[in-house]
Amino acid sequence: MTLDTKPAHLSPAMTKRRVLCAVMLTALAWPLVAAARDAGDPIRMAYDEGDVAGIVNIFPKDGSEPIGVIVYGQRRKGDTLETKRTAYFNDGSSDEDVAVAKVGKTLRTVRGESIIRDTAGQPIVDMHIDVGQGRVWGFYGQGKDRSDFDDHGEIPAGTYFGPLINLVLKNFDANAEGGKLVFHTVVPTPSPRKLDMEVSRGDATTIARPGHPVSVTQYVMRVTINPILNPIVHMVAPETNFFQTRDTPPAMMRFAGPRNYAGQEIRIE
Repeated sequence: MTLDTKPAHLSPAMTKRRVLCAVMLTALAWPLVAAARDAGDPIRMAYDEGDVAGIVNIFPKDGSEPIGVIVYGQRRKGDTLETKRTAYFNDGSSDEDVAVAKVGKTLRTVRGESIIRDTAGQPIVDMHIDVGQGRVWGFYGQGKDRSDFDDHGEIPAGTYFGPLINLVLKNFDANAEGGKLVFHTVVPTPSPRKLDMEVSRGDATTIARPGHPVSVTQYVMRVTINPILNPIVHMVAPETNFFQTRDTPPAMMRFAGPRNYAGQEIRIE
C-alpha cells in the first residue's frame, strides 16, 4: 500500500498533519498486528508430564508448626493428564481441586472441580468447570444461605486453575514475554469469577533446607485488568508468591499466599 503524502487539494501544513496522523495510527495498530499471546491461549509445554504423587506440609504464614498437609496426585493416560490436589487442615477443613487437561505441544484444559469443606467436613463451595460446554455450575453457602449457579459462556482452552497453575509456572520461560506471563482462570470467591492472572519473574534468592540452601527464583502472581487499573487492584487483591528451583525442569519449593477466597495466609513447602 502506498500513501500519497502531497494531494493537490491540501496545504503543506495539512499534509504534514495527515502524514503524522497516519504514522501515529500505524504505531497504535502495530501491537494488534504483532499481537502477543492472549491470556486464553494455551501455554506451550517445554517438558513432558507423567505420573507424580507426593505429600507436603502446610504452615501458617510465619509459623514453623504444620497446620495441615497437601496430598497431590497426577496421572497421565495417553494425552490426558488428570490431576488432584487436596489440602487437609488440622481443624478438619479441606480444599480440593481436580483438573483434567490434554497435553502435547500445549496444555489445554478440559474440565475441573473445586470443593471447599468446613471443619465439619461439609461442602461450603462446590464449583464444576466444563471448558467444552462453556459452563460453570455448582453452589456456595449452606442452608438458607446456599446459592446455586449455572453460568454459560466461552471458556478458553488456556484456562488454568488448581494444580494446573503449577504447570503454568513450570513452563514460564517457554511462554513469558518481558518477564511476564498472563493466563485465564476461574476461581470461587465464593461465587465463580473469571479472571486474568499475571505472573511476573522476581528476584533470585535462596531457601534454607536441611544440609544446604537451595537456589530459587521468585514469581509473583496477581490479578490483572489493565495497566491503568492494576495499581489500584493490587492494593486490595491478595498477592501470591511461588519459589521454583533453577533446575531443568524447575521444581516448586515454596508457595506463600492466601489459602482461598477467605484470605487465610499460608505457606506450603
